[in-house]
Amino acid sequence: MQEQSQAPSLLSVRDLSVVADLADGPRTIVDRVSFDLEPRQILAVIGESGSGKTVLARALASWLSPPLRIDSGQVLFTGRDLVADPAHARRLAGREIAYVGGNPAGALDPTMTVGAQLVEKLRAVRADMSAAEAKAKAIRLLQAVHIPSAERRFHEYPFQYSGGMMQRAMIVDALISDPMLLIADNITQPLDVTVAAQILKLMRELKDEFSTAILFICSSLPVACDAADRVMVMHKGRVVESQRPAALVAHPEHPYTRGLIAELPTLWQDRPDPRQPPAGQARTAIMSVKGVAKAYETRGKAGRALVQAVRRVDFDVFAGDNFGIVGESGCGKSSLMRLLTGLERPDAGQILFEGEDVGTAPASRLRALRRKFQLVLQDPYGSLPPQSAIGAILEEPLKIHRIGNRAERRERARAVMAEVGLPASLYESLPTGLSAGQRQRLNVGRAMMLEPSLLIMDETLSALDQTEQGKLLDLFERLQAQHGFTYIFISHDLTMVRQVCSRIAVMYLGETVEVAPNDRVFFDPGHPYTRALLSAAPTLEPRRYRPEDCLMEGEPPSPIDLPPGCAYAARCPHAFDRCRAENPALLARGSDAFAACFLIGQAAAPAQNKEMTDA
Repeated sequence: MQEQSQAPSLLSVRDLSVVADLADGPRTIVDRVSFDLEPRQILAVIGESGSGKTVLARALASWLSPPLRIDSGQVLFTGRDLVADPAHARRLAGREIAYVGGNPAGALDPTMTVGAQLVEKLRAVRADMSAAEAKAKAIRLLQAVHIPSAERRFHEYPFQYSGGMMQRAMIVDALISDPMLLIADNITQPLDVTVAAQILKLMRELKDEFSTAILFICSSLPVACDAADRVMVMHKGRVVESQRPAALVAHPEHPYTRGLIAELPTLWQDRPDPRQPPAGQARTAIMSVKGVAKAYETRGKAGRALVQAVRRVDFDVFAGDNFGIVGESGCGKSSLMRLLTGLERPDAGQILFEGEDVGTAPASRLRALRRKFQLVLQDPYGSLPPQSAIGAILEEPLKIHRIGNRAERRERARAVMAEVGLPASLYESLPTGLSAGQRQRLNVGRAMMLEPSLLIMDETLSALDQTEQGKLLDLFERLQAQHGFTYIFISHDLTMVRQVCSRIAVMYLGETVEVAPNDRVFFDPGHPYTRALLSAAPTLEPRRYRPEDCLMEGEPPSPIDLPPGCAYAARCPHAFDRCRAENPALLARGSDAFAACFLIGQAAAPAQNKEMTDA
């Protein structure tokens, strides 16, 4: 359905088509797309990977490069056709029309401070502005996007920013030239739910404060409905539907839209608790984490300091389990992953894998242990060597561990390709031609080559759209049934964790603040931070926890300068004096649930790791 505005629009797109000039002829990527966007309006564009939404965004931002080109149509910006006048379109890019992508770490120069880059951009588009004026404006915008201590952060480098802060800095970079149109391309997909909720709230504030129109490209229908005034659905390069969010969800008109809504996983509606063992069945811990801590030394103008990345982490992972680890960006999930896999050694505590301490094992023994646990990383592009053939990538672990001869390694690689759904014809191909979903299948296959008992998935699905995530989750379930794998899912995606994990650990500022079965976490959380995460989760369901009651503002305290007492006290709506003076240990909430919160009650006993194992 195409619905046109009667009032003059800031942006009017008419029958826009984009093609890719390939060796076998041109292929249409965006097919006769039309829509209007008015000032102070947010239009969300939703669709699965390959629907053409990112190509559309880049076409509007004048960022297309060969083999992509605009084939036909009009892009009227304030009444002037940018397709007919590409020189004018290039002058507007980065000034009146700004673009923010979903990879902020790759968009900033790591050798320059964030503030210096903002000032450089502003003075490039406003030559009449002095350095002092540009700095003042940059700091004002950093404050407007809720960067804490904006004047100090102005002088910091990108690596000193968390993922959420980096994304806000990129929004400042886009807004620095006072654009009339902001194109936000998947800016919330790599972020955890609380930071994503803050970014969406920020977008709504900015469109009113700066009279900015926003084109919001998105892969999540619940996120799109939460953020936008209108939602436009794309499928195979075409617009198949455009409605207001409430009408789209209540009365979807196109079969593709109805399919998207039907496939959405739920958080609280009736569903079985995944992979729970039968009552009374004894469980064996394949990995036990006991009081683990890790600090990193950093140097700055004030001298040396210690970043407390991981502290007081306790949990058990049982054989055949799907164990989830969730938390905000900067909570220590990735640092913990490096400790669990033996990439780094903990400063304190134990990581026992099948009874052996990974943290103290000599290098030769750790190498042997790694045959039994494997890691699958987040980035489907950066985690694969682009110049190696797919077969060689799969065979490499066998070569490292000196397993089999050439023929046996080839046979094993081909068998694994079949298991993960990669055609045998790709054996000699490079991974550069694979989609993101196929690349992650290859990553999973590489991890499977050594027949491990434990797979650690570090944000493995976060770069994929809803459809691809569903396919990979089906694959994980099938492989687990065939091989008896135990999974650890490290993720910010609560919907995915709800689908597949039987038990969940919640991390905040380096600590485990809650460990509990799936249903207990979602229906009866014991820690206020867990409720805050759930209140921010994107969903079309009625919310069990209201953001206005639970959601915290701002960033966590600095891990360099931790406050006394509970680290969450400054953001907790229920904190009292004891919370600011003492840091609570994990307290038992029944037989198999634990939370680090004084609100549980004085009678609760501190959890011991042995109790968690035996529960």
